[in-house]
Amino acid sequence: MLAKEIMTTNVISVSQEATINDVAAILVEHRISGVPVVDKEQRVVGMVTEGDLIHQDKKLHTPAFLEILGGVIYLENPQRVAKDLEKMTATKVVEIMTRKVFTVKEDTPIEDIATMMVERQVNRVPVVDAAGKLTGIVSRQDLVKAMV
Repeated sequence: MLAKEIMTTNVISVSQEATINDVAAILVEHRISGVPVVDKEQRVVGMVTEGDLIHQDKKLHTPAFLEILGGVIYLENPQRVAKDLEKMTATKVVEIMTRKVFTVKEDTPIEDIATMMVERQVNRVPVVDAAGKLTGIVSRQDLVKAMV
């Protein structure tokens, strides 16, 4: 079987300028856990999921550090704290979306999609045409349905 045989074609997507509240409402209303983020030409530029949204309620973890002779040595990566803070204070999708999105073509075998999902730990994969435009999405549930 191929992606085009199991994909959902009526894909709910959002723009980069959508608000966090808009996306949360879409996820709840449609009972889905993530949506592709598309540009004006419907090309996939990101993905936003429930996991991204819950950063809004996360407790900020400050990195451990040592002070030696007036200098500061961080024991953890302070850039991680900056990213967490950015996601916690975000108001637009562009600020929290995952930019590295794994996509597949319509003729991708479902075995390849399943392998990608497992190895890259993703729950949904946008399906794009030759121009990179969104044509569908394959979720874990679609793969399970194909088994039956």
